[in-house]
Amino acid sequence: MAGFFTGPIKHEAPEPLEGPVVPTIVGGTIIWFVLFLVQLPFYGWFDDHGHTWWVWTCLAGGGLGLIGIWYVRGRDAALKRAAALEAERETSGEPQSP
Repeated sequence: MAGFFTGPIKHEAPEPLEGPVVPTIVGGTIIWFVLFLVQLPFYGWFDDHGHTWWVWTCLAGGGLGLIGIWYVRGRDAALKRAAALEAERETSGEPQSP
């Protein structure tokens, strides 16, 4: 297995797909929290059948989604700052950094 990733690269990696990342993460987080809230009234049934992990998985998904929202909003802001800086450099005629 050590030599699995050795050797010449046969093709370039594709560019990453960009899309509405922040709304996608927000939507997913809302879905996790809604699923958690919908399951709460049935907690006794879940407990009786040994499925309480379903409830706590939804809560964990919502919590991790909040971290994801914080992360992608910061990433989006950084990308916008970099694009604005690049546009400013192009209009001022400064040499571009590599």
